[in-house]
Amino acid sequence: MKLAKSAAFYLLVAVIVLIAVFPFYYAVITSLKSGTALFQIDYWPTSFSLNNYVAVFTTGTFPRNLLNSLFVSASVVVISLFLGVTAAYALARIKFAGRSALMLAILSVSMFPQQAVLAGLFELVRTFGLYNSPFALIFSYMIFTLPFTVWVLTTFVRDLPVEIEEAAIVDGCTQWSAFWRIVIPYIRGPLITTTIILSLQFFNMVTLIYVVTGGGPLGTTLTLSLKVFQDGFLSFRVSTAAAIGLAMFALNVVFSLAYIRVLRQGQTTE
Repeated sequence: MKLAKSAAFYLLVAVIVLIAVFPFYYAVITSLKSGTALFQIDYWPTSFSLNNYVAVFTTGTFPRNLLNSLFVSASVVVISLFLGVTAAYALARIKFAGRSALMLAILSVSMFPQQAVLAGLFELVRTFGLYNSPFALIFSYMIFTLPFTVWVLTTFVRDLPVEIEEAAIVDGCTQWSAFWRIVIPYIRGPLITTTIILSLQFFNMVTLIYVVTGGGPLGTTLTLSLKVFQDGFLSFRVSTAAAIGLAMFALNVVFSLAYIRVLRQGQTTE
């Protein structure tokens, strides 16, 4: 009986791993195909060709797409963290009427699906004259990232005893100095975690980017995620889309490892 339970457990684990890993594995195989081999269904690579990867990095708009993605992602993360930290500190430390209702409203905004606000968002972007510009992406994406950032960071700021800040002020620190020297180091871990989440979310976003930019003239505002969508579903260059997707995956892994290393260094220095 015990052996049967163990076998069933490992069988279930194997099925879950297969379902999770197979799409990634098939993307790798697809990225190595070229020509008519793309239309053949093979579950084991029969030929290896790096032409798709060479084409991605040497021809087309991949460098511009990468630059757009990095610029917008970095801008959104920096602005969201700055506004989110200051707003979270105010919500956690200042008592005012309607604070709970405001927090509930912030949480409610985070729960709205993108598709529900695309029409109104498009009108705002067009009214402000931001359509087909990277700033349309920054403005639009912050609508979804800022409420999430404020909600998450407020919880961690509340956990910090206010007596520590009061002691620092008694010792001569200003309110701003106590904020940067005490609160920021305390929430360093949540800040880095939030940075990773926001960056990964942007690299996987397609619908919002397509609505507020459409890729722009000659792909000037085309991001990597939208490039994968256009190549894979509009132009049917599936192998090229798979190669770009794997390049995005490698980029996300590098960013995540870098963030984790910074987080561990911060923990060891405390």
